[in-house]
Amino acid sequence: MKSPGLFTCQLLIATLAASVIGINPYLSAAKDVPKVPFLIERNRVIIPTSVNGSEPLNLILDTGMRFDGVYLFHKNLANVIDTTGAIEVRVPGAGAGEASTAIMIETGQLGFGEVTVDSQRVLIGQSAHTQQFLTDGIIGWNLFGHYIVKIDYDQQVILLHDTSYVPEATDWHEIPIELRKDLPFLEAKVEVVEGEEVSILCYIDLASGDALELLVKPEQKFTLPATLVPRNLGTGLSGDINGHSGYSYKLSLGPYDLHNVATAFAPAEVRSKQEGADGILGNDSIRRFNVIFDYPHQRLLIKPNKAFDTPFE
Repeated sequence: MKSPGLFTCQLLIATLAASVIGINPYLSAAKDVPKVPFLIERNRVIIPTSVNGSEPLNLILDTGMRFDGVYLFHKNLANVIDTTGAIEVRVPGAGAGEASTAIMIETGQLGFGEVTVDSQRVLIGQSAHTQQFLTDGIIGWNLFGHYIVKIDYDQQVILLHDTSYVPEATDWHEIPIELRKDLPFLEAKVEVVEGEEVSILCYIDLASGDALELLVKPEQKFTLPATLVPRNLGTGLSGDINGHSGYSYKLSLGPYDLHNVATAFAPAEVRSKQEGADGILGNDSIRRFNVIFDYPHQRLLIKPNKAFDTPFE
């Protein structure tokens, strides 16, 4: 394995994302509206994906994955994927520790649903904590960066529409989003304590199995609930995230209200590197809607699905 030294992958990711947004190399090789079936595991969207002809790997659909390709968590996957010419990189992320290390190739072929695409970046994690992750890896920009992405949680299928797509039905509610470093930010309202409604700026992290994560910091807009339970909130690419769990009285997305919402309260400096964010919407709230991620027109379209009234655990 070639190793010209460690370099920070974050700048590389930003450069690649900026260069490919709006370009769609996939449609000529797939059907007009490619379909991608998915599973739900631990409140996350799982897309079976083959890498260089491998058996399908279980990859989390992640809005925080901001380059074409995949990040695989387990070093033993290098045994089933050709890693000729790999280099060593660092990959920053949430957590209290240092950035993860990985090896990287740029010659991957990915197959997910009805889409196959070549010359993809494949990172394979080498750090000890990524070896403990229960899924095989993450994928994201291959979908969000090239298509208008409709996620039908009722049918457990994703439809990848061309960027000129306009939904035919009129029962979608539109929420404006702003892409910041290619993450979808939006405004929501939350009442952590009943009667204390505040507007918050949050971003969607589909890789999070929580419903709502609120960032604890000196300038936070919300009051902490009276009852909180210490909890390990998970492990990011930079290590463990410790905080507290509790409930918020209400979360409002557009005209829709979710009640008694399970909420993680995390130290901002550990959980999120995103400037100005008050919170994070995870998949346990998003999955209660069928949704359309429309990055080209900077909007999110939502409508409640059959899970909308399911109580939070």
